[in-house]
Amino acid sequence: MASVRVGHRACPSCRTRVSVRSEPGSETQGRAMPDNLDFRLPPTFDSLEEERLHRKQRLAAALRIFGKFGFEEGIAGHITARDPELTDHFWVNPFGMSFKHITVSDLLLVDHDGNVVEGGRPVNRAAFAIHSQVHQARPDVVAAAHSHSVYGRALSALGQTIEPITQDACAFYRDNALFDDYTGVVTEVEEGKRIAAALGGNKAVVLRNHGLLTVGETVDSAVWWFVTMERSAQVQLVAKAAGQVVPIEPANAELTHGQVGTELAGWVSFQPLHDQIIREQPDLFD
Repeated sequence: MASVRVGHRACPSCRTRVSVRSEPGSETQGRAMPDNLDFRLPPTFDSLEEERLHRKQRLAAALRIFGKFGFEEGIAGHITARDPELTDHFWVNPFGMSFKHITVSDLLLVDHDGNVVEGGRPVNRAAFAIHSQVHQARPDVVAAAHSHSVYGRALSALGQTIEPITQDACAFYRDNALFDDYTGVVTEVEEGKRIAAALGGNKAVVLRNHGLLTVGETVDSAVWWFVTMERSAQVQLVAKAAGQVVPIEPANAELTHGQVGTELAGWVSFQPLHDQIIREQPDLFD
C-alpha cells in the first residue's frame, strides 16, 4: 500500500492524532501532496477506556443521524457497537427512546445473554436477537445498523438486493445478500442466527418484508453503509419505475467496489455526517 506522510493534527471529532496517506483508488494516489494538507484516518487508542468512549460517542452521533434522516418507525431500529474489552458485549440504544434524543449516557451495555449490565432502561428484544448473533458470527464486525427506513422497506418488499446501476451502489456489488424469509418480529436468537447466516461475509443484507441491515469494522462505516444503501434503494426503485435501467458491467462494477466499497472508504464517507451532527447537536455527548 502506498503511503505518504503529510503531517499530523489533532482531530476534534476523533480526539486523537492522525496522519495522511494515499490509498489505492483515491484521488490522491500516484501524485505528490503538499506538506501542509491534513486528512483524517481512523484513530488509534492508548487504552481500552479511550476506545470505548470513542465508540460510544460515535454510536450516539450515529443514532442522532438516523433520527435526523427519519429512519425511525416507532420503537423499531437499533445500532450496536461491540465493546472493545468485553467483546461478547455490545452497546445499543435503549428500547422506546427516540433516536433524536439519545445521548452517550443513555446507551446500554448488553451481555451475551441479553442482560443489561450498564444502563437504566430495557433493551429491545429484537436488537438483542439480531445483533447478538451477527456479532457472534462475525468477529470482524464492530458495529451493526438496522432500521425500518422507507426505501429499504420498499426494496425488501420486492425481495430485491442492491444492483450495480450507479457508482454509489457499486459499494454493495457482490457484497449484499437477501434474507429471503419473513416470520414476524424477530424475538428469538435462532432467527437472528438465520439472519447472520444470510449476511455471511457481506457488508449488508436485505431482510425481506422488513428492511436493511449493515455492518462494519467501525461504527462509522456500518452507519455510512446503511445511509448509502438506503439512498441506493431509493435510486433503484425510482430508476426501475421510470424505465429500463442500464447496469454497470461486472468488471467495472468490481473495480468501482474496490474504490467506494472498502472499510476506509466507508469510514471517510461518514465523517461529514458526523461533523454536521456534532455541530448541530452537541448535547449528544451528555
